[in-house]
Amino acid sequence: MNKHIHFTANMKMADIILNNYLLLPIIGRFGIDLGFGNKTVNEVCTEKNINPFFFLDIINSYHNPEYFTAEELQEYPLILIIEYLTNTHNYYRNIKIPELEKMVNEIIENSKPDNKKNNLLIANFFEEYKTELIKHLENEEKTLFPFTIELERAQHNQQKLERLIEKNALSKSVHNNDDHDQLEAKLFDLKNLIIKFLPPVKRKDLIEKLLIELFRLEEDLNDHSRIEDRVLLPKINKIELQFQKK
Repeated sequence: MNKHIHFTANMKMADIILNNYLLLPIIGRFGIDLGFGNKTVNEVCTEKNINPFFFLDIINSYHNPEYFTAEELQEYPLILIIEYLTNTHNYYRNIKIPELEKMVNEIIENSKPDNKKNNLLIANFFEEYKTELIKHLENEEKTLFPFTIELERAQHNQQKLERLIEKNALSKSVHNNDDHDQLEAKLFDLKNLIIKFLPPVKRKDLIEKLLIELFRLEEDLNDHSRIEDRVLLPKINKIELQFQKK
């Protein structure tokens, strides 16, 4: 994996995956399936009606954190950013969480009798984290995302924009990253618990797989939070400030 490679529109889509297989789920969030042959990024995006510049900015940001440019991403329409974030939420809820849950259950099933109690503690801790994560995702989908879409649609309607901002109660409850910090701490505690205090188990490979996937989830969530905190929210604030200056 070459972290310093810069993916471009003329590159073959397959070469992106061959260079960094961890980008597979990111590509999938755009509705792109495998089987694109030797088509370039631009050709695949054109076929799928995907903005190739937005796709490449997201892919390059996940591939190399140093590439991340919040200012450039803020130039894209809010609806495009929301669509990507929503697809990411669906990935966590429908794929990643069930996958991790299955691993945790498998570990319990393969536990030695004297270790089952400790493994159940880990299962309960994971359940708490899962509940908090899902609650966070649903809260954004019910409050932040709809407000964002309404805000963009109302930009050229002064009265509608005024009413929307006046009734908006999100500034203190959603326009912060407290939830992200709490979820990050909870996931760190879960990994710490497994690494430092889990007794020997019959199937070490199951524990290793679970930890690897938890680390991958953590990295993915960090990238996801970065887009929300440094792209989406500043773009919302910018629209609100422009309105206040009028």
